[in-house]
Amino acid sequence: MYKNQYRYYDLVMAAFVTVLITSNLIGPAKISQVEVPFFGLLTFGAGVLFFPISFIFGDILTEVYGYAASRRVIWAGFIALAFASFMAWMIVALPPAPYWHNQEAYEIAFGSAWRVSLASLVAFAAGEFVNSFVLAKMKIMTKGKYLWSRTIGSTIAGEAIDSILFYPLAFYNSGVIPNDKIILVVIAQFVAKTLIEILFTPGIYKIVAFLKKKENLDHFDTRTNFNPFIFK
Repeated sequence: MYKNQYRYYDLVMAAFVTVLITSNLIGPAKISQVEVPFFGLLTFGAGVLFFPISFIFGDILTEVYGYAASRRVIWAGFIALAFASFMAWMIVALPPAPYWHNQEAYEIAFGSAWRVSLASLVAFAAGEFVNSFVLAKMKIMTKGKYLWSRTIGSTIAGEAIDSILFYPLAFYNSGVIPNDKIILVVIAQFVAKTLIEILFTPGIYKIVAFLKKKENLDHFDTRTNFNPFIFK
């Protein structure tokens, strides 16, 4: 349906899935520290740069094409992310040749623990569906006005669910992050991700306007079944 009817739907889907795969393969391997004015030294996982972008794509998909179209993309991203995580684990687990001495570096870069990968999948799916649901409902409530309110509002809801689920599932009693510090990490990551969404708001306006004009579409989910497990 979407493939044959719309010009840019597949491109947005491809971009969304690309962001997810790169976030899982590139982001977890590096912890960064930057000096932020008024806040001091900020420590964060590099993956924080990727996931807000996936929520931005989710906002664009739901705003233009509707919840059902966004649901298809979320599941496509989930399957792609699960496959990439499984293949990364399998390749790391393969025994290295005796003359190949880069196994340790490879494990650091691509060998994220199964618990982290599973937490990432669960948090991603829950956060993205909440983000899409909230935006679709807010669009009806605002009668299509005030795009900024629903992109930011839905992101606050989605990112909150994502962060609240991911860090406890991935790191509680793991020894990586002290249990009493997890809530601080959740808050820091949530704030950072939400700020990225706010900064991207002018760009979202332009992309949404472009797609609505080119696709001749501005979908309202007035009769949508919001069950995330329906694949129509």
